[in-house]
This record gives sequence, C-alpha cells and structure tokens, in this order.
Amino acid sequence: MNQQVNFDINGEPVQYVCEPHETLLDVLRDRLGLTGAKKGCATGDCGACSVLLDGKLVCSCLVLGRELQGKSLTTVEGVASSSGLHPVQSSLLDMAGLQCGICTPGVIMAAKALLDENPSPSERDVRFALAGNLCRCTGYDKIIRSILAAADTIRHTSEEDQR
Repeated sequence: MNQQVNFDINGEPVQYVCEPHETLLDVLRDRLGLTGAKKGCATGDCGACSVLLDGKLVCSCLVLGRELQGKSLTTVEGVASSSGLHPVQSSLLDMAGLQCGICTPGVIMAAKALLDENPSPSERDVRFALAGNLCRCTGYDKIIRSILAAADTIRHTSEEDQR
C-alpha cells in the first residue's frame, strides 16, 4: 500500500507518496529529482548515497522512503548556502580532493557529519569518518587533507565570528 510521507529536506517541507519497498535513494533521485546522492552498491558498502537524517549519517539505499515521516533530511544539494560553498566543498575543489565525482557527494556528507560533531578532527578521526566511503580514483590522501583544511577554515571562521 502506498504511503504519503511528510518531512523536511534541506530546510524545506516536502510531501510525496511512495511505495512500501522504495528506498530513500530512489525517492530522492526518481521522485524528487535530487540526483546528488549516487547509486553505487545498493548495499550500504560504498557510501556514495550518504545523507544526513536528523543529523546522522546514513546510506540512503538502506533507508525506506516511508521512514522519513516527520524527519529532517540534508542531502548534498543542501550543503552549500546562498553565500557560497561549504568549506568542505571548497577545500575538495581547491586541493584536488575529487576526480570522477561518484564518491564526492557521500564524502562531503561524511565530512560534514564529522565536522558538525568534531570541528577539530585528527587525521585518524577523518580516516575513521570516511571508512564507509569508497573511492577508486584519488587514493584518499587528497580527500583527507581537504577535510582537515576545511576543519581549519571552519575553526578560523568561528573564531573570527566570536570576536
């Protein structure tokens, strides 16, 4: 039986009807036209479809669309603001921390989740946070350095805002 679902996505209220077996990833891509989350493995192993559900990192291929009732979702499309790219996005671009782009949305979401919780991560923290994201292009070094640079930017911006 199809179910109507109401939730917030990237700060905006959304309403849709989904089938009981439909994944959140399918709802995002096929029903809502949000194609940032990539369909990689469909088993939760690659991280390409990662989103933040009520602030927690999840693989959207493992969540049913109907489970979003009353929840808040952030996708990669909602990470940048009207004033510009998020520091993670800027650092990945500036430091060549991305290549083909398949893993990039999931990496951005994992990095955002980490930095929202821990604005001063160690390299080990970053590596742990990215453990669920597979990348075949970069070898991870530039991704990790980009996230550490983004953390520095966020901390410095926060310090300036406090002055």
